[in-house]
Amino acid sequence: MTKRIEAKTKICRRLGVNLWGRQKNPLARRDYGPGEHGQKRRKLSDYALQLAAKQKLKRYYANMSERQFRRAYEEAARLRGDTAENLIGLLERRLDTVVYRVNLAPTPFAARQLINHGHVLVNGKRVNIPSYLVREGDTIEIAERSKNHPNMLESVQHPERDVPDYISFDPKGLKAQFVRTPKLQDVPYPVQMEPNLVIEYYSR
Repeated sequence: MTKRIEAKTKICRRLGVNLWGRQKNPLARRDYGPGEHGQKRRKLSDYALQLAAKQKLKRYYANMSERQFRRAYEEAARLRGDTAENLIGLLERRLDTVVYRVNLAPTPFAARQLINHGHVLVNGKRVNIPSYLVREGDTIEIAERSKNHPNMLESVQHPERDVPDYISFDPKGLKAQFVRTPKLQDVPYPVQMEPNLVIEYYSR
């Protein structure tokens, strides 16, 4: 398995944004990039802007590998409709994203780990693949043996985010239902995402 977890503070500083909107924001002290040239402001080319948009979106979703992210783009391009909207819909249908959205985990990385360790059920069956795509109407819940997981309970009892309206969630039963595939405007990103630039990057 490709090692994808970098220090989250480094990711935020490199991109120049508080990517996950957390209170422990590394940019509060240094709102510029790392390294001796981090404070220099340069005018970015179109390619650089497209690359930055791709890196920001890819890293937001638990720092996906390039192979996985490109595969998501290719699938979005095959679907009917707007490719950028299709890409966002596919990313939001990922099981680790749904677990993160309903505050069963404080970060996308923690959501990935929760799933890998077999704590999550989809329609009553254990799924340990974070990239599993849920469908509209699917039920996502915590396995009975895992309902006293301390980190998960802490995250649910002290949520950092509002649950979006395209997912319903019962915090007492630790059960969610994926209601519908969202559009870009429905997704509560803490920073501006530009999937249209991502499409341009891969369409070169």
